[in-house]
Amino acid sequence: MPLMPKRVKYRKQTKGNRKGFATSGATLAYGDYGVKALTRGWVKSTQIEACRVVMNRFMKRKGNLWVRIFPDKPVTKKPIGVRMGGGKGNPEFWVAVVLPGKILFEIGGVPEATARECLRLADSKLGIRTQLVSRAH
Repeated sequence: MPLMPKRVKYRKQTKGNRKGFATSGATLAYGDYGVKALTRGWVKSTQIEACRVVMNRFMKRKGNLWVRIFPDKPVTKKPIGVRMGGGKGNPEFWVAVVLPGKILFEIGGVPEATARECLRLADSKLGIRTQLVSRAH
């Protein structure tokens, strides 16, 4: 079951505005190491889940993992082979809107080498550029 809201007020949303930089969620709040977004974009629920799985597997369920983003925006698509017009398509998948500076994942309770490798693996699953951040800096 992919990450998605339990219920929403409206089934379809507009594309929205992705200008500016992240103001909330831009600093480490829980763990010692984290992944910070450098570019803006949409992160699909499947990408978030893939990151979570690969990090938990690498840590062998030691330490803690916090996912700081949630896909709460539905993206619609029209079926292949359908002509223009006829209204907006049906919701196909869910995305989290990510602005530069947003912390995506945090890790705590593991050595630095483990955390670095974990977050590197997660970075490879995402479609946006990221940077590793730590409390030391």
